[in-house]
Amino acid sequence: MTCQFDPPWTALDSLDHTLNERGYALLSPDSVASWCGQDLEHLKSLQPFWDRLPPDPHLRDGGRYRHRRHGCFISQNESLERAPHRAHWQPLAYNALHGGMERWFEPLEPELVDNPTWSAVLLALARQASALHGLQPWFIEAHPFRIDTKDGIGRPTPEGAHRDGVDLVAVFLLQRQAIKGGETRVFEASGPTGLRFTLSEPWSLMLLDDHRVIHESTPIQPLETDQTGWRDTLVVTCRRGGFQGDKRSSNA
Repeated sequence: MTCQFDPPWTALDSLDHTLNERGYALLSPDSVASWCGQDLEHLKSLQPFWDRLPPDPHLRDGGRYRHRRHGCFISQNESLERAPHRAHWQPLAYNALHGGMERWFEPLEPELVDNPTWSAVLLALARQASALHGLQPWFIEAHPFRIDTKDGIGRPTPEGAHRDGVDLVAVFLLQRQAIKGGETRVFEASGPTGLRFTLSEPWSLMLLDDHRVIHESTPIQPLETDQTGWRDTLVVTCRRGGFQGDKRSSNA
């Protein structure tokens, strides 16, 4: 039997204040639907795209538990433009395990990118980033993930507690299937305060001011040893000034 801590949900009408004051906020699925102007059933209809995620070829811990795709977008003036497919890159300062390397992932499926619900979610995140850090163009990277337990354990954040080197991080929980674990932990980047909770409801959302907090998710295990489980998430980051890696320093 595992103990789960319920998320401390943020009321939608206090979202901007909470995110500004605490550096994080948590929205229930119904609030997410209102926040992005989409019916919750339309959001849930995106789930089949997670069933077709290819394996991550870059895991340096030797694991085979992660499946993902990657796509980049630019948002300004309430418009969304898909950027040319590119490698995902982070400096070692933000990702000690996979930083400093170009990681090419399979692109997002065109049917997902062309879905109006998908666009509504990304535009809502761009608006939220502007509410937090000021109106400007946003360089958005989207990462659909599936972490599974085929080998007994899956690690949502093999790099450990981290920041992403962006301005706003969004983590949507889409599905938990026959697993235990996967607890989310958020800590002040420069202080002792932290909290822990488990996202379990489809399309619940964690928003993070990446300048102020670090985060991680604990490993997952199958509920039954003879049954494979998984955890599906959508991680989206918004960054001002350009995509991470556009202007690399020589020591990155």
